[in-house]
Amino acid sequence: MRKQGTIARWDTGRGFGFIRGSASSADVFFHLRDLRGGLQPREGMLVTFEEIHVGGKGPRAMAVEAMRTTPGLASGNAQARNPARPRPQNRGTPRRRTQRQTGAPATSSGSGFGFMLIASMAYAGLLLWAVWKSLLPWWTLPASFLLNLVTFWMYWADKRAAQTDRWRTPESTLQLLALAGGWPGAWLAQQVLRHKSSKVSFRAVYWLMVLSHGLLLGAWLFWPPLRRSLFAML
Repeated sequence: MRKQGTIARWDTGRGFGFIRGSASSADVFFHLRDLRGGLQPREGMLVTFEEIHVGGKGPRAMAVEAMRTTPGLASGNAQARNPARPRPQNRGTPRRRTQRQTGAPATSSGSGFGFMLIASMAYAGLLLWAVWKSLLPWWTLPASFLLNLVTFWMYWADKRAAQTDRWRTPESTLQLLALAGGWPGAWLAQQVLRHKSSKVSFRAVYWLMVLSHGLLLGAWLFWPPLRRSLFAML
């Protein structure tokens, strides 16, 4: 038997949320793969679903679909579930919906995209110059390209794992790849895949890894005493 409810919470980055229904004693978990009909979930959306119980983990919703009701009926159902919530008085100016309410991914600003594109090209040019000057071995270039491909794939695999409830890649692994020189691939994955692009703590550590890699590479290329001391140790 299908039930009715309202999406109480939706996490776009992790691909899951909870439905609050009048016939359920607790919020019902649902995953991205449980959606039907091209549903774009957002908080406050009225939906129908089938409730199951598996392994004592609490209720779970399957076959989640948007409820097909008239605007007046939908508004009445929402107020019936939330009697304490006052209705907005001013309907002339619609309230601006946030990313979390709409479920739509955030887009990068043009200036930020352009800056990172230039930074990535400058980084590739710096590696080419360093190889030409024999400051870095020739295999640095193919190794850097391969490292960035691997980094992009790791982001893709981690997002796929989040959507299918499989084992996730530790964030520390993704950050170490950026520190090793895979930061352009990591940045591209964040923009293209919309993965780890809105988590503030992760982004802060990511930029720290980018800065640390730049400082280490700059010290190696432009501080000869460091190179001589490391060669002496080897």
